[in-house]
Amino acid sequence: MYPHERSLVKKLANRPFAIIGVNSDDSRSELKEVVKKERITWRSFFDGGVIGGPIATSWGVRGWPTIYVLDHLGVIRHKDLRGEELEKAIDALVVAAEAAKKK
Repeated sequence: MYPHERSLVKKLANRPFAIIGVNSDDSRSELKEVVKKERITWRSFFDGGVIGGPIATSWGVRGWPTIYVLDHLGVIRHKDLRGEELEKAIDALVVAAEAAKKK
């Protein structure tokens, strides 16, 4: 999954797009190692070292990975898309955000 996320960050650089990760590794030091090893350049929050951490609990996450796609207003538009469906949804929302910015 990290290679796909890295490709999205590269593809959509300088456009209205961001990835935010929530990580449930056992410790902050383990998260730091994953960030380094996987070359994660986007913000990745530590969720307390448990599967049912406060972020996952408040968002109703029950499985990993869970993907939410939000629009430029912060509204959840899609959940758990993968592959081509995910790409199309992100591309459409980026275009919409750019159009909204021009208004």
